[in-house]
Amino acid sequence: MSAASAPATAAGSSWFQRFLLPGFAFKAVVIGGGYATGRELAEFFLPSGPWGGLAAMLLAMLLWSIICATTFAFARAMQAFDYRSFFEKLLGRGWILFEVGYVLLVTLILAVFGAAAGEIGAAIFGWPPLVGTAFLAASIALFVTFGNASVEGLFKYVSFLLYGVYALFMVLALSSFGDEIAARFAIPAPSDGWVIGGLTYTGYNVIGAVVILPVIRHLTSQRDAIVSGLIAGPLAMAPAILFFAAMIAFYPGIMHETLPSDFMLRQLDMPLFHLLFQFMIFAALLESGAGSVHAINERVDAARRARGHAALGKRARAGIAAALLVGCMFLADRFGLVTLIASGYRFLSWVFLAVYVVPLLTIGLYRLLRSRKQDLPPAVQGNVT
Repeated sequence: MSAASAPATAAGSSWFQRFLLPGFAFKAVVIGGGYATGRELAEFFLPSGPWGGLAAMLLAMLLWSIICATTFAFARAMQAFDYRSFFEKLLGRGWILFEVGYVLLVTLILAVFGAAAGEIGAAIFGWPPLVGTAFLAASIALFVTFGNASVEGLFKYVSFLLYGVYALFMVLALSSFGDEIAARFAIPAPSDGWVIGGLTYTGYNVIGAVVILPVIRHLTSQRDAIVSGLIAGPLAMAPAILFFAAMIAFYPGIMHETLPSDFMLRQLDMPLFHLLFQFMIFAALLESGAGSVHAINERVDAARRARGHAALGKRARAGIAAALLVGCMFLADRFGLVTLIASGYRFLSWVFLAVYVVPLLTIGLYRLLRSRKQDLPPAVQGNVT
């Protein structure tokens, strides 16, 4: 692809926008209600024990990096910066399969975020769960109303908060119950199922790579796409690994805690840090929810533009967000956090492996390699196998 065909916004892109913003945005989408509270880590990794859980996390991190790099490169080559355009290029008329799965996933994850916000509000302030859920929904709607700039700023500043709080949490955890962590890592424990755990966790979370396609308009080359994609895996998984290591101090009992983060913070008995950590979780829920809803707004906006209509305005963006969030709030109030994660995510994980990951790493990779060969001089093309 020539430089002239690159997005207009890429010309003045900063180093941060080219290499770190995609990873921060990917992390923003995957961290969500279950990752941030530790519930997903307990559900998918702790059943394989301390070492098996770490192996599953490293497997998921590696797969995230490979899939993000391929996704970003394919999207840039095809000039597809929203998920519908991306899947029209990848699957043709089969793009609707992804759309159906994505709508189901957004419904589920927003319900999980709402349930987690309700749990946090109840744990800290004694609010009825629906109050915390409603406050999160209103905050998400506010940020997505103002489009790309607002959402990208949220990704950036919440990321700094998140990494700092997780690093401080790890320091406090090691100083308070580091001996227990070391002791439980030393005790033999079953590690069965770590491959399935890693693949399952990869499957429904890697969807973040196409959710955040609007931010890759800043990339200036295919090299940017590959490097930023490879960085995205470690940026997204690093906080989870730190948190998982701290959770091991209370293995296996912590597997049954609805909010493992709140349980561990109570063991630290540091009220101010407890409040800071819960604020960070709320901010993580906010950026994850905003990223998911913003992707739908951008998909609608791209479809309108393709039909010759005006761009999606602030009022329309707010209306779409409100319709999604209100429906999901009732779902969150009807079901609990643990039930939503355990029953819904596993099914959708395998759906996205089938309609996204497998086609991307076969059809998508083939088209990328073919387009790269076509861009080479004729004398070189003959030597490319």
